[in-house]
Amino acid sequence: MAEKSTKPYLIRAIHEWCSDSNFTPYLSVKVDANTRVPTEHVKNGEIVLNVSYDATHRLTIGNDVVQFSARFNGVSRECSVPIEAVLGIFARENGQGLFFPAEEAPSAAAETPSDTPTTPPNGGRPKLQVVK
Repeated sequence: MAEKSTKPYLIRAIHEWCSDSNFTPYLSVKVDANTRVPTEHVKNGEIVLNVSYDATHRLTIGNDVVQFSARFNGVSRECSVPIEAVLGIFARENGQGLFFPAEEAPSAAAETPSDTPTTPPNGGRPKLQVVK
C-alpha cells in the first residue's frame, strides 16, 4: 500500500487555522495542463488564489484536488487545482503558513529549488522564501 501524502492534510489544517483566526487563506499554485484557473490571471506560470469561504463557493480540499467556484472580474469560474500543483497556503494578513517544495518530474529533480529562511530587513520574524 502506497504511503499517503501529508500535503492535503496540512493544506486543510492551515486553511482551518486561517478561518478560525479571521485571516484570509491564500493558495499559491504552479499552473500546468491539469490546473483549471483563469489563465488571464496567471503570471510566470503561477497564480495566487483567495480560498476563503467568503471568496469561494463549494470549496472542497480533497486528497487529490482543491475545487471551488469563484468570481473573477464579476464572472463566476470553476477552478480545479491538483494537490501536486499547490506551492503553499498562507494568511494574507501576516504571511504565515506552509510552503512546499515544487514537485517536478524525476528528470528535473536536480534543479529543484530549495527553501531558504531569510530575515526581513525590519528585524521581524524570519520567513521562508523559494530561491530559484
